[in-house]
Amino acid sequence: MNQLQNDIHPPRWSLRLLKFFIKRDYLEEIEGDMEEVFEDNLEIHSIKKARRLYNREVIKLLRPNLVRALGGNHQLNYIGMLQHNLLITLRGFKRHKTTFLINLIGLSTGLAAALLIFLWVNDERSVDTFHEKNDRLYWAFTHFQLTNNKFTWDYTSGQLASAMLEEFPEVEESLRISNAMHRPRGIISFDEENFEVNGLFSDPNIFDVLTYPVLVGDPHSLENKSSVAISEDLAKRVFGTVESAVGKTIEWENGFFKNEFVVQTVFKAPPANATHQFDILVNYQWLIDYDEWSNAWNGGYAQTFLVLKEGTNIGDFNKKVADYMDQKIENDNFTLFLRPYAENYLYGKYDNGIQGGGRIESVRLFTFIAVFILMIACINFMNLSTAQASKKMKEVGVKKTIGANRRSLVFQFISESLLLSFLSLTVAILLVNFLLPQFNTLTSKSIVLNLADYLPQLLLLVLVTGLFAGSYPAFYLSKFRPIEVLKGRFTNFKGETWIRKGLVVLQFTLSIVFITAVIIINQQISFTLNEDLGYQRDNIITFERKGQFDRTPQPMLSELSKIPGVLSAGNMAGDFLWGFDSSSGYSWDPSTEEDQNHLFKSPKFGYNIIEMMGLEIVNGRSFSKELNDDHNKVILNESAVELMGLEDPVGFILKDGDRPREIIGVVKDFQYGSMHQEIEPMVIRFRNLGTNYMLKVQEGTELVTLKAVEEVYKTFHPKYNFDVTFLDDNYEALYSAETKVARLSNYMAGIAIIISCLGLFGLAAFTAERRTKEIGIRKILGASHATIVRLLTGTFTKTVALSILISVPIAYFVAQKWLENFAYTVDLQWWVFAIAGVSAIIIAWFTVGFQTIKASMVNPAQCLRNE
Repeated sequence: MNQLQNDIHPPRWSLRLLKFFIKRDYLEEIEGDMEEVFEDNLEIHSIKKARRLYNREVIKLLRPNLVRALGGNHQLNYIGMLQHNLLITLRGFKRHKTTFLINLIGLSTGLAAALLIFLWVNDERSVDTFHEKNDRLYWAFTHFQLTNNKFTWDYTSGQLASAMLEEFPEVEESLRISNAMHRPRGIISFDEENFEVNGLFSDPNIFDVLTYPVLVGDPHSLENKSSVAISEDLAKRVFGTVESAVGKTIEWENGFFKNEFVVQTVFKAPPANATHQFDILVNYQWLIDYDEWSNAWNGGYAQTFLVLKEGTNIGDFNKKVADYMDQKIENDNFTLFLRPYAENYLYGKYDNGIQGGGRIESVRLFTFIAVFILMIACINFMNLSTAQASKKMKEVGVKKTIGANRRSLVFQFISESLLLSFLSLTVAILLVNFLLPQFNTLTSKSIVLNLADYLPQLLLLVLVTGLFAGSYPAFYLSKFRPIEVLKGRFTNFKGETWIRKGLVVLQFTLSIVFITAVIIINQQISFTLNEDLGYQRDNIITFERKGQFDRTPQPMLSELSKIPGVLSAGNMAGDFLWGFDSSSGYSWDPSTEEDQNHLFKSPKFGYNIIEMMGLEIVNGRSFSKELNDDHNKVILNESAVELMGLEDPVGFILKDGDRPREIIGVVKDFQYGSMHQEIEPMVIRFRNLGTNYMLKVQEGTELVTLKAVEEVYKTFHPKYNFDVTFLDDNYEALYSAETKVARLSNYMAGIAIIISCLGLFGLAAFTAERRTKEIGIRKILGASHATIVRLLTGTFTKTVALSILISVPIAYFVAQKWLENFAYTVDLQWWVFAIAGVSAIIIAWFTVGFQTIKASMVNPAQCLRNE
C-alpha cells in the first residue's frame, strides 16, 4: 500500500501553479507541508478526493503575502531599464545610420500608406451609420422573380411605409421618400434671385426617423403641403442667415410642379458620408399629385425605411413579411425583405437575388493591401536586425554575464522596435498630412486626420507594428549563450539564413503580386474605354432640360439644328449610358404560360437617336417622324430576335401585357450601359417627350458650338444653368470606381516595391560588408569585378526568382477574382506575369547593384588590413 501511495502524486498542474506563484523563500517549506497533507488525505480519502483537496489548498494559498512578484524574486527597476534601453537604442541608431534610415524610411512609408488606407476604409464604413436609430433602422427591398432571372430593387410602393406601420406591431416608425428617379431638382426664386436646389419628396416625419438635426423651426412642418424644410447651407446661400429663413416665401419650379412655399424648418445638411444628399424637402403628396402611380401598390416610386422595436428579430420578421406584397397586388413574383439601412452602401450589389460584391470588395482589398505593405516594412526591420546579430553578440554576452536574464533582453529589443515604430509613426503622420489633399482628390473624399479622434487606433498601430517587427529579432538575439559569444565560438542559428531569405521571398512575392495587379487593372480599364461598343460616342454632348416647359421637343430641336456646328440632334427618356432601364410583361407566344412576363432592357429613344449614335440597322428601319411612329412601335436587338426565335421579326406583333407592339426594325447588338453588364436581349421603346438631349458636334468647333447651344438652352430655360457633358466623359465616369482602384493600386504597388528594395539594399550592404575578407582573398587570387558582382548578386537573384514562382499562381487567382466584376474582360496572358517577374529581378539587380559594384572595386589589401 505504501509503495502504491508513493506512486501517487499531487495534481501536476496544481504543483506547477504552486511553484509559479509562491515566493522562493517559502516554496520549499510549503511544498513539503502540502506533500504531507496530501499523503494524510490519501489514507483517509480516495485518490480523486485527495487531489481535489490538494487543489483547493493550493488555491487558498493565493494570498498577497505569499505570492511572488511577477518580475521574479529580485525586483527589476523598469523605469531605470527603460531609460537605459532608450539610451542604448538611440546610440545604436546613431552608430548604424544606414540601417536606421532604411528602417525609418521603410516603416514610416508603410505606416503612412496603411494610415491613408485606414482613413479611407474608416470613411467608407462610416457611411449612413450616423443616424441615432441606426441599430434599428432598416431599408425595405424587394426581389422580383422572372422566368429567367431574379431582380433586387431598393424601391417600393408609396403605400408600403404606412401599411407596414399599421399592420405590423414590430414596426415602431416608418418613412417613405422618393427614389433616385423622382427627385424635385429645380430652381427656387427669392427676391428676384434664382438658386438651383436638390430636392426630395418625403413624409413629414423624416426628422424623427433619420438624424438630420433641426436647427430652427418645426420638425413636422411638412405636414403642411405648402411648407418646405431647407438645409443650413441653402438658408445661408439664399437668406444670409439661418434665423432669417423661417417664414420666408419662395417660388420653387421643377419638373413636377411650380408653386410658392413657406420655409418653416431649417435643418443641418446631410454630412458627406450620407447616401441621401438634398438641400430642400417637400411633402411626398406633391409627387402623388403629379403622378398617381407614385402611391399605387404596383408602383415603385418610393424608398421605404422602417424603425423596428427593440428586441425584434430581423430574421423572423423577414420571414413574416416575405409574401406581404402578394396580399396587396396578387402577384407572387415579389419577395419583400428588410436589411440594415447602413449596409446598403457597402453591400448593395445583388446578382440573381443573391447579395455579393459591392463596395465592400474594395474595402477588403485595400485592407489587405494596407496589411501587406505594413508587413513588408516590418520584414525589413526583422531582416536587418537579425542580419546584424553579430554586431550585438558581445553586448548580449556581457549583459548576460553580469546577470541580465532573457526577459530583460527581450524587453530591450522590443523597446528598440517600439521606439522606432513610434518615430516612424511621427514621420508617417507628417507624410499623411502632406499627402491628404492629393489623396482626397484621388478618392473623391473629404477625409480629415484629427489625431484626437484616432489616438487609440494610432497607439494600437504603434504597438502592433513594434511588437510584430521586433518580436523575432528580440527572441532571436536574446537567446545567445554568453560563454560561446565571449569565446567567439558563436555560430548562427541554422535556420537563420533560411528565415531571412524566406522573409525576402515573402516581400518580393507580395511586390510581384502588386505589379501584376497594376498591369491587369490598367489593361482592363484600357479595354473598357477602347473596346468597340457598337455605337459612336465621340463629339456627342448631352444635357437635360429642367423645370417646367413645353415637353414638345421639336421647337428646341429645330433651333439646335440651325447651329452650324451641330451635325445631328435628338432626345430620349433617361440616360443612354444608364444601362438599367427595363420593362417587363413582354410575350411573343401567349399560348404558353412560360412565354409570359419576360423582362427586357428597354431604353426609350426619340427620333434620330439611332442614327446619331451610329447603331447599325440590320433589318427593317429606325423610328421615323415622317411615318408618324408612336409608342406602339419597338425595335429589337439581335439578341432579342434570337431569344424569341423570330425568322422574320419586322412586322411581328409583340405583346406588352395587353398592348400590341409592332417590331419595325432590328439593330445590331451594342453595349447598353457599362461593361459590367452583359449584352442582353433588348426592346427599344419610342418616347418623343424625353428630356435628355444629345447632339453630335462637328470636331474642331466644340467651343463655338457649345456657346451657341447654351444660348439656345437659355432661351428655353432662362433660370437654369446649362450643365452639359460629353458622352465619352460620361462613359469613362462609369468606371470611376475601377479608375480609383487602379490609381490607388499604382501608388500602393510603388510603395510596396520601394520598401522591399530598401530592405534588399540594406541586406546587400550588410552582405558586402560581412564578406569583405572573402572578397579581398578572391581578388588576390585573380577574381574579376564581374565575378565578385555575380557572387554577391547570385543569392538575391535566386531569392527573387523563387518569389516569382510563388507569386504567379497567387496573382493569377487574385486577378481572376477581380475580373469577375466585369462581363467582358481581357485575357490573362502569360507575358503579363513574365513582365512582372522580370521587372522584379531588374529592380532587385538595380537595388543591389550599387553595393556589389562598390564591393568589387575595393582594394583587397585594404580589406585584409581591416579584417
